[in-house]
Amino acid sequence: MAYQRWLVNLDQGILTLTINRPEVRNALDNLTWNELGQIVRDTAINPKVHVVIITGAEDKAFAAGADVPWLLERPAVESLDPGVQGVLLDLENLPQPTIAAVNGYALGGGCELALACDLRFASQNARFGLTELAVGIIPGGGGTQRLPRLVGAGLAKEMIFFGNMLDAEEAQRVGLVNRVYPLPDLLPSVRRMAQGLLQRPPLALRMAKQAINVGLNTDLRAGLAYEKACQTYLHTTEDRSEGMRAFIGKRKPNFRGK
Repeated sequence: MAYQRWLVNLDQGILTLTINRPEVRNALDNLTWNELGQIVRDTAINPKVHVVIITGAEDKAFAAGADVPWLLERPAVESLDPGVQGVLLDLENLPQPTIAAVNGYALGGGCELALACDLRFASQNARFGLTELAVGIIPGGGGTQRLPRLVGAGLAKEMIFFGNMLDAEEAQRVGLVNRVYPLPDLLPSVRRMAQGLLQRPPLALRMAKQAINVGLNTDLRAGLAYEKACQTYLHTTEDRSEGMRAFIGKRKPNFRGK
């Protein structure tokens, strides 16, 4: 399917989604979010997709925030709709692992998009910030919730209250970013990481992601109970038997997602 705001490429199990609005630094308008929502829903039930990479077109911006004219014209009642929050919650809960390849500015909704991914890798020219207070609103796509969980409440409040931006190295230091690469190396490095994930047992990978996500949003006992349920399920799978037999036999496992 062709999209107006996104370039979509599926290659050997790796789905690469590129925000394609370089003329406005990949700003996120209503159509961009609606199309992403449809892509995410389709991806969740597509057995051919095993890893998702999200990046921005060209080399200046991953996504430099929301399209402000769209926000200005948006009726207040629409803020009660699931909207961006719903799209990013669906993205966060995709069964497949997701990687943000942040190749420039990731501000406002662009930063929130990266926060909803499982892993974040950045180019050295990347900048991260939640700058919505400058136009009289707050981060409304989950930024006030996801950022403190990653960097702590104090730093999150400072970033949101003052609109401070973090460069790539500082973002890595505080745990917002996993790794930093020179810009030309970013996408090749992220693709190698994605190819590494393709070698992992898909059911165990999915259960690990779900256990972490559930645990982050519940108390310890409930998280432990969910972890135990995931482990019990995995003990019934063919991949578990294959992985252990391969380990004992000192050979490479052949995981089949069963």
